[in-house]
Amino acid sequence: MSVATASAEPGVAQPLPVKRLLSLDTLRGFDMFWIMGAEDVFHVIAKMTGWGWALFLADQFTHPEWNGFRAYDLIFPLFIFMAGVSTPFSLGSRLEKGDAKAALAKKVVTRGVVLVILGIIYNNGLFEKPWHELRFGSVLGRIGLAGMFAQLIYLYAGDKGRYYAFFGILLGYWALLTLVPVPGCGAGVLTMECSLPGYIDRLLMPGHLYKTVHDPEGLLSTLPAICNALLGIYAGTLLRKDGRSVSQEKKTTRLLVLGAAFVAAGWLWDFVFPINKNLWTSSFMLVTGGLSLLLLAVFYWIIDVKGYHKWTFFFTVIGMNSILIYLAGEFIDFEYAAKFFFGGLVGFLSQEWLKAALLMTGVLAVKWAFLYFMYKKKTFLRV
Repeated sequence: MSVATASAEPGVAQPLPVKRLLSLDTLRGFDMFWIMGAEDVFHVIAKMTGWGWALFLADQFTHPEWNGFRAYDLIFPLFIFMAGVSTPFSLGSRLEKGDAKAALAKKVVTRGVVLVILGIIYNNGLFEKPWHELRFGSVLGRIGLAGMFAQLIYLYAGDKGRYYAFFGILLGYWALLTLVPVPGCGAGVLTMECSLPGYIDRLLMPGHLYKTVHDPEGLLSTLPAICNALLGIYAGTLLRKDGRSVSQEKKTTRLLVLGAAFVAAGWLWDFVFPINKNLWTSSFMLVTGGLSLLLLAVFYWIIDVKGYHKWTFFFTVIGMNSILIYLAGEFIDFEYAAKFFFGGLVGFLSQEWLKAALLMTGVLAVKWAFLYFMYKKKTFLRV
């Protein structure tokens, strides 16, 4: 891990920044905007007013208890997808320059391991808990592992090999979860207590699991997440092609058509293999992967094809330091700073929901100002 100033091209296996695709940095910033706490504004308004539109949006910014899908479920897999999109721009350019695959693979593995370690620290702090109380599964760990395996496949497999890996993982994961029996439960019982991923987590993962009998960032359920990154690699490979071989319009159309097809296939698969984020089922992967393709197509068309990019700066500042802002919340009290800067203004408001919403907006503003300062200093956290 390093804090580096901006360079001429992206670091190896590093998902930010990719200068040739402003749309990717913007989309990443848009994704992280909600993780930074933008959803809290809707939750506060919904809780304190009971307005129908606010309740609907607040509900979309929650996760289903088990099966099902809401907009909030897309944020995590979209980030993994975007790490895949950047791969052909970073690793691909190095391969074309003659860099050895072994050296690149070493850097890929190192980055994956570092993200796993950062995820453990994010969950548990530094040396604050005994070994048996640590939670080892994490969001950063899944990003690291899924991206690592996808990038290794990119390095050592051709296009056909990646397609075989993609569909093989999805179908193989479906077969595992529906055909392999779990002691005391049998085969194909996809509940929290009886699913095969939960059983594997209880059997093999050290420390404690997030949901006691199951960890949503567990071992086996990392497999289909690799496919989110592989799909991103497909998209990045397409977008990196010379415009003379594939026009920008055709690139956009292919992303839109494939995205719509994947979303439809995922919802059809839901009838026999439920869409479930906790298990990261193959149907969940197809729906989130399809939506990721659609979002990328829209951002690419608006920003890189049509050239409407003046509005992107707000999100680009976030997207170029996405890992930093994700980690910073554990070590910096942004709410304290927000109260310091906005507390006086809050005091002039009479309605409680306005006070709470303004404070949440103030937290977002402070976080963005922090990222803007890092951006102006050309300082980016790279792994």
